[in-house]
Amino acid sequence: MQFGVFTVGDVTPDPTTGREPTEAERIASMVTIARKAEEVGLDVFATGEHHNPPFVPSSPTTLLGHIAALTERLVLSTSTTLITTNDPVKIAEDYAMLQHLAGGRVDLMMGRGNTGPVYPWFGQDIRQGIPLAIENYALLRRLWTEDVVDWEGRFRTPLHGFTSTPRPLDGVAPFVWHGSIRSPEIAEQAAFYGDGFFHNHIFWPASHTKQMVEFYRGRFEHHGHGSADQAIVGLGGQVFMRRNSQDAVNEFRPYFDRAPVYGGGPSLEDFSRQTPLTVGSPQEVIDRTLGFRDYVGDYQRQLFLIDHAGLPLKTVLEQMDLLGEEVVPVLRREFAGLKPAHVPDAPTHASLVSARDTRELASA
Repeated sequence: MQFGVFTVGDVTPDPTTGREPTEAERIASMVTIARKAEEVGLDVFATGEHHNPPFVPSSPTTLLGHIAALTERLVLSTSTTLITTNDPVKIAEDYAMLQHLAGGRVDLMMGRGNTGPVYPWFGQDIRQGIPLAIENYALLRRLWTEDVVDWEGRFRTPLHGFTSTPRPLDGVAPFVWHGSIRSPEIAEQAAFYGDGFFHNHIFWPASHTKQMVEFYRGRFEHHGHGSADQAIVGLGGQVFMRRNSQDAVNEFRPYFDRAPVYGGGPSLEDFSRQTPLTVGSPQEVIDRTLGFRDYVGDYQRQLFLIDHAGLPLKTVLEQMDLLGEEVVPVLRREFAGLKPAHVPDAPTHASLVSARDTRELASA
């Protein structure tokens, strides 16, 4: 099982000091967090994509390309690539280039984002969000799997004899997760292609996450990719830890209350009861995270949001030390002991190349 962190890249004042980092400081902090993730033994660093204040990660491939040069083992991912408003040709080219630069340590998560105005900024209509996601991804797959593409659709100019360059590394495209909170059409899309399904999992109760994952698993099996429990599932989550639970609650409360993601709504206590947000000791994080398996089954990737809402970088790095030293080693051991042998691990470039070679050998 893969463990990692994801960032939304918000520039938010620290509510305890009033200090707001500059954009340069925030971008540098994301690089530091990624390097720290590798240092403490995490597997994945993922970045969102936003094109509006107060967020800075408008160019994920630029950020991840820089991080690729500073790391050796870390899988570099997106926690949203806007499949609706990015041109599929540009996605195909940008992420294949990143794949080469990172030696295959790349996958990406397709999503529609949560900022409605982004559609007209890039010449699209939000009312066409689902059709855009479906058509654009169908084209992206062809651009990665076919050397020469002839294509015509509803939302962009036709392609005639087009070759996307560079071609995917070793002839194998990056693995794709489809991220959705509430759209069964996106879960169906992931299942149809045999791709991964990632549920953000930080806003909704367990019953909703369970329903979405079960739908995806059932459709994955229906489309002939394997049994339902072999479907590739990822979850988000948010944690804040101190060795003493009440210290964690007291320290995190002002950040929660002012968070641009969910501030101004339910209390910290209510939100923690109703969603997977865990604020407490490392052991409480371990127990809560292990409980996710009870309603989604065995899954392949767990990403934690730990750096938003104005939390200072020093605090974020302390959280990562706790993850790397006390939380993730236990989770790895416990999840591995529970996972049946027929349930696959998270796909990597090496495993995808090996699977391709095995198929070709079997058909020779």
